[in-house]
Amino acid sequence: MALIGYARVSTEDQDTAAQRSALEQLGCALIFEDKASGGSRDRPNLSRALARVGEGDTLIVVRIDRLARSLVHLLEIVEQLRSKGAYFRSINDPIDTSSAQGMLMTQMLGAFAEFERALIRERTRAGLAAAMARGAKPGNPKMRARDPAAIADIGYAQKERYLHALIDDRHRWLPTVERLRPHLPWSIVLRQIRAIKPPVRSFSERTLVKACKALVKAGYADAVILRAASRLPPDTRVARMVADRLKTYPTSSLREIATWLSRDLREPTPRGGLQWSAEGVRRAVEQARGLGLLER
Repeated sequence: MALIGYARVSTEDQDTAAQRSALEQLGCALIFEDKASGGSRDRPNLSRALARVGEGDTLIVVRIDRLARSLVHLLEIVEQLRSKGAYFRSINDPIDTSSAQGMLMTQMLGAFAEFERALIRERTRAGLAAAMARGAKPGNPKMRARDPAAIADIGYAQKERYLHALIDDRHRWLPTVERLRPHLPWSIVLRQIRAIKPPVRSFSERTLVKACKALVKAGYADAVILRAASRLPPDTRVARMVADRLKTYPTSSLREIATWLSRDLREPTPRGGLQWSAEGVRRAVEQARGLGLLER
């Protein structure tokens, strides 16, 4: 269970010596550093730190503003760590997700983040209503005039925002795609993504494929995920899903997998029922072993 430190300063003129010293005193043997604005999510060493953290490890910063400048970004990172069985701690803030008190504080921050988003939406709507009452016409004047250059610029900006949004939250759902594709069809991959807790972005099968194509084109995903999946015999589909679940969560019990199939995936049983039993899962596990998907 490693302690992994992360330090950040905003400019090249600043140094991380004070942060490094505090992290080393706490026992961090590995420390990642970035020199970039906290508002920027394009921080390569933060990405490396998050990739390095494993189950039972703790990512430590001196203050939370060294990690993120918004509550939304902070909560995304905390959730990413939680999904890996890892923890987050800030030395100078009351946040340590390995403790009940720290998790409570994190949940409170989540409530504040949602409140902040609601206030922003309300202020935006009020500002638009006031402007229209004064006779202003909403929207871009060049767009209203159908200026081709303006249309092209806005189209490019929308594609960039879409790509950046995918890049920012890909850690929540892309590993599932990379694990399951191309040996399982998109429909099954989508069902597993929809079962992720807390929920990730809302995908349809079409928009999931579109997102994966965008990430492949931008170099953030391997093109192998876009290969056509082979047609699965209907009687092996559940075995493949159960095998993947056991590879991802090796300590899962038969009853836990049965609950996952029934409640999260809503996968019908062989007889068309909706409630899986531990015995039904056991047969699926044996079938997976027979297919060579699991070690005997």
